[in-house]
Amino acid sequence: MIAERLTAQLLAGPQARDPLAVVHRLLAVQGQDQRGFRLAIRSRSTGLSATDVERALTVDRSLVLTWVNRGTLHLVRSDDYPWLHALTAPPIVKGNARRLAQEGVSVEAGDRGVEVIRRALEADGPLSRDHLRERLDQAGIPTRGQALVHVLLLASLRGPTVRGPMVDGQHAYVPVRDWLGDPPAVDRDTALAELARRYLGGHGPAEAGDLAKWAGLPLRDARAGLNSIARELDQRPDGLVDLAKRPATAELPQPRLLGSFDPLLLGWRSREPLVGAEQAILTVNGIFRPFALVRGRAVATWTMPGSSIVLKPFTTVSRRDRAALSADAAEVARFLGVSNPTAMTVDV
Repeated sequence: MIAERLTAQLLAGPQARDPLAVVHRLLAVQGQDQRGFRLAIRSRSTGLSATDVERALTVDRSLVLTWVNRGTLHLVRSDDYPWLHALTAPPIVKGNARRLAQEGVSVEAGDRGVEVIRRALEADGPLSRDHLRERLDQAGIPTRGQALVHVLLLASLRGPTVRGPMVDGQHAYVPVRDWLGDPPAVDRDTALAELARRYLGGHGPAEAGDLAKWAGLPLRDARAGLNSIARELDQRPDGLVDLAKRPATAELPQPRLLGSFDPLLLGWRSREPLVGAEQAILTVNGIFRPFALVRGRAVATWTMPGSSIVLKPFTTVSRRDRAALSADAAEVARFLGVSNPTAMTVDV
């Protein structure tokens, strides 16, 4: 199963040649860590650099960053934004309202905040988070603590904004219609079918519960989507399903460094096949650390203070695997545009 999922994730077998192809396969890449989602693209592609991701966000407008799936920032294709937003925004609304109240933002203040954001972006966008904070502060909308984040989330849920272009190193906010055009009408049943099909494309084999958790939808919706494409599926003896027309499973990949919040940690209900008993090392207080993948298993975490990658094994890593990870560390530095990178070190 691990080899099959790594193949689906583009971590084994042929890799993509542009950022759009990676995001198309994965459908949505968790995006609250800027380096993390760029590294998710790096590890699944060949010949790219971080500037290619910037170009897709800012020049081509082929990718956008916005809140979908569980109320978390995700990188998605611009073409997929309308139907993904239509499916996944409604379940987020209740939790957003609760958090706004906890942060001292009344319903009326939240409504005014969305209007302030809309007007500011239409007049002066793209605008950074800091610029929008200034506009909200001037209008008397609470922004302290987590209030700002949840007012911005509310604006995203209502559809007037996405985070897409890079401005001075930050993801600026823009009106959806100005950036992507008028969204097409979305048929919910068609969207659920597409969700199931595309999820399995990047995560199969899986089960309905995996899809429901990943998308932040009720289990009944996940089952409905899978049932609607039943003729396209292979029902496996282990109870999982996959697309019937799936390319051959590739061999396990060479050792590789994966970034923070990598999709491989977030695509299914259980991470046990990947991390075993080491889950507490990789996931701490909702933070998913960068890690090294060797023969389909997580074997180490890593950090990048300055221009050097420091590997921190939590199990035995052979000299040969360390050498392969060191070579991949050089590729990470190249992708990120690090000047004068130093060799990977191992913290034992």
